[in-house]
Amino acid sequence: MVEARGTIMPEFVTRFAPSPTGLLHLGHAYSALTAHEAARAAGGRFILRIEDIDRTRCKPEFEAAIYEDLAWLGVDWAEPVRRQSDHFADYDAALRRLIDRNLVYRCFRTRKELLDDIARAPHLGAGGPEGLAYFGAALPQDAEQAMLDAGAPFAWRLSIAAARGALKGAYDALFFTEEDLDGGARREVKATPEIFGDAVIARKDLGTSYHLAAVHDDALEGVTHVIRGEDLRAAAHLHRLLQALLGYPAPTYRHHRLITDEGGRRLAKRDRAATLRALRESGVSADDVKRRLGFTD
Repeated sequence: MVEARGTIMPEFVTRFAPSPTGLLHLGHAYSALTAHEAARAAGGRFILRIEDIDRTRCKPEFEAAIYEDLAWLGVDWAEPVRRQSDHFADYDAALRRLIDRNLVYRCFRTRKELLDDIARAPHLGAGGPEGLAYFGAALPQDAEQAMLDAGAPFAWRLSIAAARGALKGAYDALFFTEEDLDGGARREVKATPEIFGDAVIARKDLGTSYHLAAVHDDALEGVTHVIRGEDLRAAAHLHRLLQALLGYPAPTYRHHRLITDEGGRRLAKRDRAATLRALRESGVSADDVKRRLGFTD
């Protein structure tokens, strides 16, 4: 906690949470530096989190490269670093709380089956922030048990209908706070998590999702400010609902621009020429990168 004008204020805590599925590029550098500079300006803490729940695509060598690249940029972080793959039991416990309240259901439908359902009944779904936004319901108990006995894969979906019922009038009153990147103007944004449909928050073969794990860890690590790219602005709507259902505090959100290539396309990990390692090996300095991204001392 810090004191401001005689009032005890919560410490400013933010984070950078990359997934080690490839090498960091200029877009990651911009995000990390933006959050790091915000923490420094506020006299707060900067946390590094490794979001490696995708055990197929995440590799130890990419995690090692994250530490190397950030250190090269002059970014330091609080220890210890939380690696999500070490904490599946935590996410399972959060999921279990939702299961026990009948807020989620098992969905056994494949994408093709979902599209067929929607074709027959268009009100079931539409386009959402992550593509298909589907609204469904649990199977009858005997049918669900038959699918489980057969070992059928499934996803846990968060039921918007059940969430509305649980929160009652508070559902329509949900909002999240967003502020300018420099911490200036603040605004309350009405949360509309239904734009995701009944979002997938866990799968049988993957104990959690980005949404559930990120919301849990932000609460656990005391994150007060979530600073991330504008491509994740929509996620705040769903995260605010999960925070309300799980009794987690709501952080303030800041969303920054995305770094693009010469053609205006968002950088991706396949853009090897823009990786920090490639730039470093070509003789580019960390200060060069910072100046290119608009960070100057």
